[in-house]
Amino acid sequence: MRAAWYEKQGSADDVLVVGEMPDPEPGPDEVRIRVAASGINPGDLQKRRNAFGYGMPYPRVIPHSDGAGIVDRVGDGVPASRVGERVWCYGAQSYRPFGTAAEYVAVPSAQAVPLPDEVPFEQGACLGIPGITAHRCVHAAGPVEGRVVLVQGGAGAVGACAVQLARRAGARVLATVRSGDDEGVALRAGAHAVVRTDGAPANEIVSRIRALAPEGVAHIVEVAFDANVAVDTELLVLGGSLAAYATGKPRPPIPFWELLFKNVRVHFLGSDDFPAAAKAAAARDLNAALVGGWPGFEIAHRFPLSAIAEAHKSLEQRRGPGRVVLVIPGGPGGTE
Repeated sequence: MRAAWYEKQGSADDVLVVGEMPDPEPGPDEVRIRVAASGINPGDLQKRRNAFGYGMPYPRVIPHSDGAGIVDRVGDGVPASRVGERVWCYGAQSYRPFGTAAEYVAVPSAQAVPLPDEVPFEQGACLGIPGITAHRCVHAAGPVEGRVVLVQGGAGAVGACAVQLARRAGARVLATVRSGDDEGVALRAGAHAVVRTDGAPANEIVSRIRALAPEGVAHIVEVAFDANVAVDTELLVLGGSLAAYATGKPRPPIPFWELLFKNVRVHFLGSDDFPAAAKAAAARDLNAALVGGWPGFEIAHRFPLSAIAEAHKSLEQRRGPGRVVLVIPGGPGGTE
C-alpha cells in the first residue's frame, strides 16, 4: 500500500516519507479500512515534533489517529457483515504504530464507527479526537440540561463540537471566539450567544459574559487553561465545574483558594485514555448530531497523501477556522 511515515521526529519536511509498505491485515476483533480521508489534528503534529519529550514510541510511525473509509476485511471475531460498511475511525495511532495516513489501516472493530450514508468521508475523518474530546468535556461533570455552559474557543474543532453537543444536551450555550469569522462558526454550531474577545482584558471579558449569564456559569469547556483559568474561576457558580483539554503553558499557576471556596470540580481530559463507554457514547451522539442537521466541520484545505508535509505545515501555519484533511487517491468514493 501507499503510506506516509516517519522514523525520527522533527519538522515535516525533514522526517515525513511517502512510499510503499505491506498492506496491513486485521487481527482478532479488528477490521481493515480502505481509507478515503485522513483527518489531521494538532496532536499528530505534536507527536511528530516530539513536543512532549516522549521520543519515538515505535521504530516507524504512520501518523494520524482519525480517518474514514470502507471496511474491506475483518479479523476473527468480527461479523463478515461489516465488510463494505462505511465507517469513521478513531484511535488508529493511539498506542499503535500505524495510523490513517495510508491506503489501509487496521483498527479494533469498536473503533470503526458506522458513518451515516449522507455524511461525506471527509467529515467522518474529522470526528474522532475533537468530537470525542468535546463530548467528554461537555459530560464529564454530569448532565448539563437546563444549565449554562461556556465553551472557550467555540470556533475550534473541539469547541464547535462542544457547542453542538451541549446544545443537543439541553444546555444554554455561550461561546467565546476571537473574530467575526469565528463568531459565525460558533453560531452555526448552535451557540445561543457568542462573545468576541478580540484581545480584550480579562475584566471586560467577564463583564461581557456576565451580561449574558448574570447568575454565573455552571460548566466551562476550556481550550486554554493557562490563559483563561482566572476568568473561568470568576465566572463559575458555587459547585460549578471546569473541563480542560488544552493549555498554552504546561505548568500554569492555579487560583487554588478561589476554586476551593467555590467548590469547583476541575477535570483534565486527554482523549486517548477516556473510558470505552464514554467513547462509545460520544460516537453515538456525534452521529446523531450529523443526521439531525449539524453541518459538521468546514474543510479549509485538502491535500493528497503525497503532499502530507505540506498538509502538516498548513495546519501549523493556519489562520482562521477550518480543518485540514488528506484525501487518499483511489480510496472509496474518490474525493467525496
